Amino acid sequence: MSRVERATGPTAGDRGGVAEPQDSAGRRPRWIGWGRPLLTLVLLLVAAAVAIGLGATIGSVRIGWHDLLGFTFTGRTDDPSTAVLLGQIRLPRVITAATVGAGLGIAGLLMQTLFANPLADPYILGVSSGASLGVALVTLGSGTLTGGFVSLVGGSRLAVAAAAAVGSAAVLLLILLLGRWVRSVITLLITGVMLSSAVGAITSLLLAFADPTRLQRYVVWGLGSYGGVTRGDLLILVPVITGAIVLSAVLARSLNALLLGELYARSLGVPVVGVRIVAMVATAVIAGAVTAYCGPIAFLGIAVPHLARLAIGSSDHRLLMPASILVGIVTSSLCSIVAQLPGEDAVLPINVTSALVGAPVVIIVLLRSRRLSAGAV
Repeated sequence: MSRVERATGPTAGDRGGVAEPQDSAGRRPRWIGWGRPLLTLVLLLVAAAVAIGLGATIGSVRIGWHDLLGFTFTGRTDDPSTAVLLGQIRLPRVITAATVGAGLGIAGLLMQTLFANPLADPYILGVSSGASLGVALVTLGSGTLTGGFVSLVGGSRLAVAAAAAVGSAAVLLLILLLGRWVRSVITLLITGVMLSSAVGAITSLLLAFADPTRLQRYVVWGLGSYGGVTRGDLLILVPVITGAIVLSAVLARSLNALLLGELYARSLGVPVVGVRIVAMVATAVIAGAVTAYCGPIAFLGIAVPHLARLAIGSSDHRLLMPASILVGIVTSSLCSIVAQLPGEDAVLPINVTSALVGAPVVIIVLLRSRRLSAGAV
């Protein structure tokens, strides 16, 4: 078996002595052996739909599936208060959870493939640190500069999102500028980590001298939440992340070639520098948008691609990308459900549930996988 076959898809050859279909040139059609991955994608699609439905029905007030389906297709329910609850709170929250999960799953996959590092995540380039610095300047700052910015964008909550977007965009531009002279992805990776540390140090300096009341607001934002996203916010968040995901899908074949190294990819005519820039832009847009509206959501970006690989059983990005989207939706939705503490009025931060609920599960799955335990991406 060649390295390309191992990296990008199902293996060729007989299956238990049974002759397999071949094309006119005697080659095995590419669709042979895709039965399990395609079935897995269908099951993941069903699981994603169920997880989204559970997220809309479970909470401090339980809503029946009949009411959910009726509101989804007609916009009405038997109880007007149920319609308000679904339209104003539940559905925006579950749509946010699904969008964030899908986006971070794709962004994590891009970074792990680009840097050939199973521990890479969407925030590895320092975009999240830039967004956090922007939020810290607005939340912790005082005086005419901060007040003027809040007045300019139209409110404190919108100011937080705008500041996070500006901070993440500034770091992205700096990374892209440095990427023009950096040819090694390892050097670029280290540069991103160092830049993140430097920006984080400035944020820590602001925290050290912050007013306790303002400090609490920043800490709450940093814990992550899907509940604060409104329907108006979704009109920006969903198209931005969807556009970045579509942009990422164009890279599927090029990412398959990169699995075997940049030299091999260049020998196939892959524009490595262009692929790197597109992947970084897509990742930064996703990470920046998520951080702006929901805070720095941890865990999903690093775990979802691994779970997708285990589910699909292949490293072919044509299969991994839809799998990462669906696994991200399921994982993020389940974390959101647990955060609501069904039957209680309290709500936990997303980063608490994603770490406490998801990390042990991922550790167990990874330890049971010989392939990932051996360090394969």
